[in-house]
Amino acid sequence: MGKLELIVNGESQNGILPHQALVKMTEMGAIKGNPAIEESQIQPASLDLRLGKKAWRVRASFLPGPKCRIQDRLTELGLHEIDLSEGALLERGSVYIVQLVESLDLPDFLRGVANPKSSTGRVDVFTRLITDKAEDFDVVAQGYKGPLYLEIFPRTFGVIVRAGARLNQLRFTGVEERVEGAALESLLRTKAVLDRTLSKAENRTLSRGVPLSVDLEGINGSSLVGYKAKRHAPLIDLERVNFYTPSDFWEAIHKNDHRSIILDPDEFYILASREAVSVPHECAAEMVPYDAFTGEFRAHYAGFFDPGFGHEKGKAGGTRAVLEVRSYGVPFMISHGQLVGRLKYERLASTPDLLYGAAAGSSYQKQGLKLSKHFKPWKHYPV
Repeated sequence: MGKLELIVNGESQNGILPHQALVKMTEMGAIKGNPAIEESQIQPASLDLRLGKKAWRVRASFLPGPKCRIQDRLTELGLHEIDLSEGALLERGSVYIVQLVESLDLPDFLRGVANPKSSTGRVDVFTRLITDKAEDFDVVAQGYKGPLYLEIFPRTFGVIVRAGARLNQLRFTGVEERVEGAALESLLRTKAVLDRTLSKAENRTLSRGVPLSVDLEGINGSSLVGYKAKRHAPLIDLERVNFYTPSDFWEAIHKNDHRSIILDPDEFYILASREAVSVPHECAAEMVPYDAFTGEFRAHYAGFFDPGFGHEKGKAGGTRAVLEVRSYGVPFMISHGQLVGRLKYERLASTPDLLYGAAAGSSYQKQGLKLSKHFKPWKHYPV
């Protein structure tokens, strides 16, 4: 398989491959699926991956290591098999491994990086991609040939999943092209990737990514600033959209005079960024999942923003980032405007022929403080 064959119109192999290159990869067999890859799986700069029919409940999470296949570890750690053909319950607090429908036959210059999809992270279902002989989660080695597996760990809600469900996404890159230094400063200045000007202190830390802070004043005059998950809520069927009454699963958090909230240890919160975020057409962005400098909490699980996020009909406008927040170990107070995460921008190999938004089947292009797509709008219910 020639290198140039995979790059549309002979464009650069550096950066994340765009939609049209992913289409080419499926046509050439570098990405395989049984059943075949569906058009709706191919996003502007990533591929949605589908669950297969078989899951294993396992005793513990694991990495196979450089000499071991996933199936070997399942023989050692598997408790029982689960058929996902008609749907099955994955209980919170248990670890599951599912073989995915897709497999890969990558050329030696391409690698992959995976993230949970936004809807997965917003219901606190922790997922990580694993491959045979892997030494890292969510990373597919250059030239990898073989099956893909997903570790699934529901943390707050029990969930019902079926074969074919799309819980995570995979992007491909040759040589990473991080937007850094003067190029990042130019992006902030000319592309309006944030709707505010950074302070001098924030500019000095741009090497760690574009800073995002939390909104605890309420968006568009609303007093609602967040949601806290209820521990003993009903099950969530991940195939149901705009179905569940949110107050059965979430407690509303309203702003107070101090413009702050105390995060209870190991509880799960949905909050929103103070900034509106835009991702230019020639870039994608990833949110750093954990930054020890900001405190003992994690502010995002999904964290991948496709090109066109925050744009409407090609115009920069900005969309709030929804934050999936969990404090570790100790109660932790966060205040309005406090730094909670960072965005790292990366260039695409070429501008995609499909952008994030309605045409790509995107659910969160105009989001504010938005729960996952499984829930009806909160405003329909009393607080």
